[in-house]
Amino acid sequence: MNSSLHVLDYIIIIVFLIGTLVFGLVFARGQKTTKNYFLAKGKIPSWAIGISLLATLISSVTFLAYPGTGYSSNWILLVQGLMVPVVLLGVIWFIVPLYRKVINLSTYEYFEQRFGSFARYYSSLAFVLRQFSGMGTVFFLLAVALGSMIHVNTAIIILVVGAIIIIVNLLGGIEAVIWLDVFQGFMLFASGIICISILLFSVDGGPAEVWKIASANGRTGFGPYEWDLTKLTFLVMAINGAFYAVQKYATDQTVVQRYLTAKTDRSAIRASLLGILLTVPVWILFMFIGTALFVFYKQNPIPADIRPDAVFPYFIMTKLPTGVIGLILSAMISAAICSLSADLNSLAAVGVEDYYKKLRPGKTDKAYLKASKYIVALSGLISIGIAMLYLNAGNEGVLGIVFTLYAIFSGGIVGMFLLGLFSARANNQGITIAIVVCILFTAYAFLTSTEIGIGANKSLLLDFGKYNFTHHKLMLGVYSHLIVIVVGYVASLFFPKPVLDTNLLYSGWLAVRREERARADK
Repeated sequence: MNSSLHVLDYIIIIVFLIGTLVFGLVFARGQKTTKNYFLAKGKIPSWAIGISLLATLISSVTFLAYPGTGYSSNWILLVQGLMVPVVLLGVIWFIVPLYRKVINLSTYEYFEQRFGSFARYYSSLAFVLRQFSGMGTVFFLLAVALGSMIHVNTAIIILVVGAIIIIVNLLGGIEAVIWLDVFQGFMLFASGIICISILLFSVDGGPAEVWKIASANGRTGFGPYEWDLTKLTFLVMAINGAFYAVQKYATDQTVVQRYLTAKTDRSAIRASLLGILLTVPVWILFMFIGTALFVFYKQNPIPADIRPDAVFPYFIMTKLPTGVIGLILSAMISAAICSLSADLNSLAAVGVEDYYKKLRPGKTDKAYLKASKYIVALSGLISIGIAMLYLNAGNEGVLGIVFTLYAIFSGGIVGMFLLGLFSARANNQGITIAIVVCILFTAYAFLTSTEIGIGANKSLLLDFGKYNFTHHKLMLGVYSHLIVIVVGYVASLFFPKPVLDTNLLYSGWLAVRREERARADK
């Protein structure tokens, strides 16, 4: 790689970071209430919310991991993302108005109204743990990538980016976050298009040769297409992707909070559709960058010790012109800032709504706003601390920690949501039993399928012989949701049928729609 950046590239990055802080200052005056701070009181147009959803879901993981995957294998990991529009085009119509009608701010208010306090705190705690582990990972990946490219200490990168994100959130709230997302969403598209354009026409033979060589070397397609749940196949990714779509767009605070910022239900739905339809092309674009990188470096060999996830940074630093490098690195930083800013604001929303208001009821809105900002600062510092720990853990340690938290604490959330939405018979007691069974299952599956040690000394954390969990780990989450649905429904039959607000059910939404259509036909 180049030993250092050109002065122009440094100037571009510094201007970008200063501009990010300006966004916070511009919107600082309007943050006088919690409604403004977390929801912007309907000030944001639907197109901006849609682009914000895109930016929220794209991070340094997408910017670095997707090209690395496209370089080293085919497009099978895209299947999860491709399932998002397939699933959500059928359900977004009633999920959005449901939340806008029955909750105030926190997604997990729905779970309390439907299944009681235990369900709310289980789901909100799962969200908090997922966010902290995910934020630490984004910080870590960005710092490691940038550190190797511009030769700046990784700890300094984490601290600088972390400080900027905390300041923007403290000053400007969700309004600053969303408009920053819009700006950075355009940067993301521009950087991806610049990179793929340069790549395609740097290959001898052009785009046609890229496709020919990639296809001949197994870098296209979504296989293997076997009916096998024990390894990574199209079937495993498709099933996992369907549940991922519901979990992210129907139970995740960072996304649901965007629904609440829109002026109307129709505006929120339009924003959701725009976000979905923009996110998938970005995933495809960065995966295909990896495919093109494979072809380019097959014609122009690189050192064998460069890891797949380091190939894109290597290309940026060695093949792109001065100025463009600064723009691409700014876009990489922006991808991290967008997702981390959304995570931080959503963590504060959950912290205030699900916990602080319960512990300190009856306080003024001004007091709750002050608490929100304390939570933003504290959450940001915790995420920075986790990223620092990851620096000492190494790549394997990071992935192990993240997977453990996801496996144990996020299991069953989609199952709980679907059961609550579609079954009027499911009740609090049944769901409590289902959650306990789900936690026990995920712990068993993780422990009996995870190895520790090196080489011949590897051994399972827990070995039950032929009773070990042998399916692919992506199926663990799928099974946990199914367990909650089945166990939750069956267990509910042993307890009285609950008395429910019909607004909490799909059937209630459907009845309202029929009434509205009947009135419109008269």
